[in-house]
Amino acid sequence: MPAADPEVGLRKMTNQNTEPRKRLLALDTSTAVLGVAVTENGELLHEINASGERNHSVHLLPIIEQALQATGTTAAMLGGISVGVGPGSYTGTRIAVTAAKTLAWAWDVPVVGISSLHAVAWGGYQTALKNNVTKESEKTNDNMGYGPDWIIPLMDARRGQVYTGLFAAEGNNAPSRLEPDAIRLMADWVEYLAERLGQASVEGNKPAALWFVGETAVHGSEESLRPLKDLGISIAVPYEMEGRWTGFLGEARVQVEKDDIHSLTPNYTQITEAEANLRLSRKGGLKKS
Repeated sequence: MPAADPEVGLRKMTNQNTEPRKRLLALDTSTAVLGVAVTENGELLHEINASGERNHSVHLLPIIEQALQATGTTAAMLGGISVGVGPGSYTGTRIAVTAAKTLAWAWDVPVVGISSLHAVAWGGYQTALKNNVTKESEKTNDNMGYGPDWIIPLMDARRGQVYTGLFAAEGNNAPSRLEPDAIRLMADWVEYLAERLGQASVEGNKPAALWFVGETAVHGSEESLRPLKDLGISIAVPYEMEGRWTGFLGEARVQVEKDDIHSLTPNYTQITEAEANLRLSRKGGLKKS
C-alpha cells in the first residue's frame, strides 16, 4: 500500500470549517527525540515521540500528519502552534522552528516559542512523581520549613558542558523559572547550585530535593553531583522529551501572547563553533594546523 503524501494531507487541512479554534499542535526536535502532540484545554489528545539520530527533517511532516489525522484535527480547529526553540541540537532545533513558522503562516494561526529545557523540566519531574521516585525527606516525614523542590533539566552539550536551567516545582503545574537557560560547564554549575542552596537555607526556603532530569547518564552521576552530597537530597532521573509538555506550555502562552512568525528563532545560547572560527579568521586569530 503506497505511503500517504504528507503534502497532500497538509493541503487538505487548510479547508475551513466552523469549529472553534481550541486545539494546539506542539513540535520539538531539539533532542534525539522528535516530539509531536495535539492538546486541547490542558488535555493530551494524541502524542508521537519518535527516537532517532537526527532524521527529524525526514519524519517531521509525516508525523505531524499522523497526529492530526489521529485526532481528526484540521487547520481550522487549531488555535496555535507551540514549538520548542531549544537550547539543544543546532540543526535539530531549526527543523521544528522552520516547520512551525511555515505552517503557522500557511494556516494563519499564532505560533509561540517554548523553552525545550522548561518542557524537559516539567516532563521529567512529573515522570519521576508518576513512577513513585521517593525522596528521603518523604520517608522521614520531615518536610516542614522547606521551599519548593528544584528541577534542573540537563541536555548534554559535550566537553563537560550542559544545556541547563533551574526551575521550582509547582505541584502539577508548570515549574517556575529561577535561572535562565544557558550552556554551562557542569562542574561550575554544580558549585553554583551548592552556593545557592546555602543561601536558600539561610533564607528558610531550602528545597526538600533537587531533581536532575533529562540526559543524566553522564552529568547526573554520583561523581558529578558530589559537591551537593552533604547539602541536601539530589535525585537523577533519566528522561526523554515528550511533546505534550511543549503543548501544555504553549497553551498557557498563546492565551496571552504570540511570537512574530518572521523573527522567531532558535535559542542557541551561544554561537556555533563554525561561527566562532569564522569570526576568529576574520580577525586573523584563527591558527592553522
